[in-house]
Amino acid sequence: MNNLHITFYQQYIAWGDPEANRRRVEEELGSIRRDTDIFVVPETFTTGFGNHMSALAETPDGPTLEWARRMAERHQLLFVGTWVVKEGERCYNRLHWVYPDGTHGHYDKAHTFRVSGESDQITRGSERAVFEYKGWRIKPAVCYDLRFPKWLRNEVRTEENGELQYDLLLVCANWPGSRHEAWTTLLKARAIENLCYVVGCNRIGTDQEGILYTGDSAAVNYKGIVVAEGDGEQCISATLNKDALATFQQHWPFYLDFD
Repeated sequence: MNNLHITFYQQYIAWGDPEANRRRVEEELGSIRRDTDIFVVPETFTTGFGNHMSALAETPDGPTLEWARRMAERHQLLFVGTWVVKEGERCYNRLHWVYPDGTHGHYDKAHTFRVSGESDQITRGSERAVFEYKGWRIKPAVCYDLRFPKWLRNEVRTEENGELQYDLLLVCANWPGSRHEAWTTLLKARAIENLCYVVGCNRIGTDQEGILYTGDSAAVNYKGIVVAEGDGEQCISATLNKDALATFQQHWPFYLDFD
């Protein structure tokens, strides 16, 4: 598939209210463009990000996964978002991708944010992930992961033709407005250094702890140029072109000199 149509929701998250947040997202899904291939929501979109997360953790096959499967099937798209899951005694900040046929995969956030205390309640994931959809190879990441370029490195898959591991980096986040410049700069940096598209989906509004989120969600191309961004609570759409990406990679094969 040459063009990929992606919609990402810069959501206001109701603190600790999964039902209200799922309902909010479901309403937005009813109004997005019909040709959307992928729909993305922010990190911990059902609860907000804070010390309450582990108390609201779901089982791996809990209500949000079942709901996401219905949404993906109903709208015939790939649904991407994170919510907290409990397995045994451990909780994970788990990014899920759910296909229209109900099958799904996941990635557990590898870099839990110690400054906020997330690392005290959420277990770090240890496995990298890349998945495919409609011919696009997609790497998932969650918020704080964005600060770690080695973890997100777009590795060369084959020596013969220098094919890269992924085409699109998807980042679900709860990134505060006080660190706005870091967020916008890192989205561009990860796109430039990895010769890929990057989509960062962040929340907006002030949470119950008084933390302000300014959103700044964006789609960035392989040159570090913002191709779509939004203001306020809204769905933002972008069309990504695989031929343009391949042409750029072939003309500027910087990946052949990766360390």
